[in-house]
Amino acid sequence: MKQKNVLTLDKEDDKTVQLFFKLGMPKNLAKTLICLSHFDECKCADLEQGTDLRQPEVSIAMKELRRRGWIKKRDLKKEGKGRPVHIYKSTLNMVEILKAFEQEKLNEVESVKKDLSELKNIMLSI
Repeated sequence: MKQKNVLTLDKEDDKTVQLFFKLGMPKNLAKTLICLSHFDECKCADLEQGTDLRQPEVSIAMKELRRRGWIKKRDLKKEGKGRPVHIYKSTLNMVEILKAFEQEKLNEVESVKKDLSELKNIMLSI
């Protein structure tokens, strides 16, 4: 059996995942994002091992990260038959991703403030 060097999330990464989670990001999405930040490019299998998630969980997270425009995917054809291997790469650095996430959360706060203000006006008119 051969030995592989596998990157795994450390305590600092876990703390970052917990902070993203507290701010409303699904834990699997946060784990995948943090793990991906340690690679220039990586395969789905690298993310599965690094995050200790199953393939479907990683695929769901990657789909959401692609929807947000934070990563891109390319397919690497294998020799012969079989499915291609998905290779993932960040389109933004972590600072830019954090800014986008921060803006998302600030927009949510403004929406809640607006709704509360509208509710207050309705309740005062009753």
